[in-house]
Amino acid sequence: MGIYRMRAMEIEAEEMGRLQIRVTTASGARPIVGAKVAIYYTGEPENELMEATTDESGQTEELELHAPPLEYSVNPSEQQPYSEYTIQVSAEGYEPVEVAGAEILPEVTAVQEIHMRKPEPGEEFQRYVIGPHTLFGDYPPKIAEAEIKPTGQSGEIVLSRVVVPEYIIVHDGVPTDSTATNYWVRYKDYIKNVASSEIYATWTDAAIRANILAIMSFTLNRVYTEWYRNKGYDFTITSSTAFDHKWINGRNIFENISRIVDEMFGNYLSRPNVKQPILTQYCDGRRVTCPNWMSQWGSQSLGEQGYTAVDILRYYYGDSIYINTAEQISGVPYSWPGADLTVGASGQKVLQLQEQLNAIAQNYPAIPRIAEDGIFGPATKAAVSTFQSIFGLPANGVVDYTTWYKISEIYVAVTRIAELN
Repeated sequence: MGIYRMRAMEIEAEEMGRLQIRVTTASGARPIVGAKVAIYYTGEPENELMEATTDESGQTEELELHAPPLEYSVNPSEQQPYSEYTIQVSAEGYEPVEVAGAEILPEVTAVQEIHMRKPEPGEEFQRYVIGPHTLFGDYPPKIAEAEIKPTGQSGEIVLSRVVVPEYIIVHDGVPTDSTATNYWVRYKDYIKNVASSEIYATWTDAAIRANILAIMSFTLNRVYTEWYRNKGYDFTITSSTAFDHKWINGRNIFENISRIVDEMFGNYLSRPNVKQPILTQYCDGRRVTCPNWMSQWGSQSLGEQGYTAVDILRYYYGDSIYINTAEQISGVPYSWPGADLTVGASGQKVLQLQEQLNAIAQNYPAIPRIAEDGIFGPATKAAVSTFQSIFGLPANGVVDYTTWYKISEIYVAVTRIAELN
């Protein structure tokens, strides 16, 4: 039985978690092949545990690492439910990167994205220190707000319809902290980061979905009402738990959370006759209680009792709440065709798919080039399947809603870099 060390304790590791490192250029559009990865226990830089090298898609294999018992993260516990590791990455022609405090939970796969940049004068390496998870660390509770914002006031900016933005601007501090950095973050990446920071990936699928829907609806309310811009600020949302959600620059996410966000990112929560997404506030339900809001630990308990995600949300927010879909997805070249594309399909949407896959294949050579003929045959299916396996989706070769928009996301990143070059 192995031993792992955490910041203030040493306990026996009874289970294993998985970690995959994905290394790209600073833009995230081009994989870095042959990057060297070293992993240590956080706090023990002299004790290297393992090494790995990235493949042609900029990824390591899934690495097995010790993690605490599952019970620590699926039920409230005083024990730290995740282990912490330090990841060091180096590649020729790039600044080294170090991430301290990457969180590993048992039985799930953590994904650490590493974005490497060209060396800059006076800098030796980039370092990220990942703070405690919100369910384990000590963070201020949410300051209560009305779940529906008044509209029509003089000077108030409100969008005409609900739009999923391509990027949001995250202010890494409380709203009034003018020294805090503003980060441009892709919307989906923001939701994945927050969900990985605020719930545990070991929870039931229903609890994870309910919490992700609450996080997305809250975020889209901030976008829709231009909440902070209307107050004179130049950002969309903050990383303060007192005002918004916890977002941690450079932290790892979890594969199952990522997959669910990719599947549901166009959704939010509504009430009848209310146009704006609901500001779905919540608390941990253990150290802080919040009547009429969702309890995070309570959602996990309901999930274990067999409640669906919608059941959980209605339990806390009332029977009138329902899942809605945004009218527009920003930053995508082509909209979802409305039905799955698979072998036998043909037409303009298939041609668009093939064009995007071939553009992506220029940076990800594991994806085979295909004829741009508008016919979904076995070769197109093979290219789709390879794309899915690289980007953490079920590799079934079927272009569903999730795969379509994932292809769009990577295509936009790749072609933007091509334009810059």
